[in-house]
Amino acid sequence: MQRNTIQRQIILDTLKNFDTHPTVDELYLEIQKTHPAISKTTIYRNLRQLAKGGQIGQVALPNDVERYDKRTEPHYHFQCKVCSSLFDVDIEVVHGIHEQVEEKHGFQVDEHNIIFKGVCLQCKKKM
Repeated sequence: MQRNTIQRQIILDTLKNFDTHPTVDELYLEIQKTHPAISKTTIYRNLRQLAKGGQIGQVALPNDVERYDKRTEPHYHFQCKVCSSLFDVDIEVVHGIHEQVEEKHGFQVDEHNIIFKGVCLQCKKKM
């Protein structure tokens, strides 16, 4: 069990105030506004521990930096190819997908990420 430090709570509260999926750098810049004594190393270490403990989500995107998610329940994401923003996609999660892959290919599936890619509404309006 992780102990809940003041720094960890500040990091968690800051993440929960984001509507996006921030990077360590984005969280650091936001936290520095009110808590300049908290280092980027402290933020990074605590984010890893919070993700490992299941209190937050961690989204690893190919060819991109890790992002963090306040939502921990299974859900999908959409990444804009223009602005690189990452959004939650609130559609029904496909249940049994791990079992389908295991049965068809014999793999042991521990987790999966489905990320839709395209152009977000804001970027689409600018085109």
